Amino acid sequence: MSLKGNHLTNVFDLNREQIELIFETAKDLKRRQKIGQPHQLLKGKSLGMIFQKPSTRTRVSFEVGMTQLGGHALYLGPNDLQLNRGETIADTAKVLSRYVDGIMARVFSHNDIVSLAENSTVPVINGLSDRFHPCQALTDLFTILEKYQSFDGLKVGFVGDGDNNVTYSLMYLCARLGIDISVGCPPKYNVKDEVLAVAKKEANKTGAKITVTPDPEKAVALANVIYTDVWVSMGREDKEERLKALKPYQVNNFLIKRAARHAIIMHCLPAHRGEELTNEVMDGPQSVVFDQAENRLHIQKAIMALMM
Repeated sequence: MSLKGNHLTNVFDLNREQIELIFETAKDLKRRQKIGQPHQLLKGKSLGMIFQKPSTRTRVSFEVGMTQLGGHALYLGPNDLQLNRGETIADTAKVLSRYVDGIMARVFSHNDIVSLAENSTVPVINGLSDRFHPCQALTDLFTILEKYQSFDGLKVGFVGDGDNNVTYSLMYLCARLGIDISVGCPPKYNVKDEVLAVAKKEANKTGAKITVTPDPEKAVALANVIYTDVWVSMGREDKEERLKALKPYQVNNFLIKRAARHAIIMHCLPAHRGEELTNEVMDGPQSVVFDQAENRLHIQKAIMALMM
């Protein structure tokens, strides 16, 4: 099985066998990196990295990942491209395709990812858009697999903003892999009906149970994984309103006692400590937040190696 030439715009671009191949490859590449074994699978290859918005983990993990794979990553920030001067995404994709072997883009609008993929002759990887964050979701499930060895019988409980790219990618990937997921969120920041419909349609094929509830305790009840994300994303102007509405969804010692014993705590970072989760939880023995962050490197290396 090969992923060569494929695009990754959202997790539904991948079937279960391809997802499992990414996990197997990431596990092998992580092992090689830990023992210092060279794995220059992309020697001589170049990745163009489009950043419409800044990032710590996305830039560092992709750039370091390409270096470890023997290739080269080229950072293209807002001032490095002609998009601000009127060149279209389509034209940008057509030009970059003549220079590089793959394109990773972190953008505001998911439509830009779609346009890049439609007009590129090399693989396009979604590093984040307003709708989806597939690399993060793949990393999350890979981390869960590392901790539990199997997805059988697991439940993921997400609490916080139900209407965001991390929530949607996590829901879609759990549905595809047959993992139960419950989202606890306030009605104002609920999962969009069309997203829930697509996730449930997929879940019907795999046997996954997907629920959305305004009750955070119900969302994490007997969950093996408690997941949260920032309440106020970059550029949002409704900070105070969001903080007030989401305060009951904080992951703290009270909430994690409602989950399964020894449930792991996840957060895609950056975290606003004291808002979506407490210091005690983030730094506590059940937290796998930094293991999760490290695995961005290994999953993205696997994606690049398989697609490029």
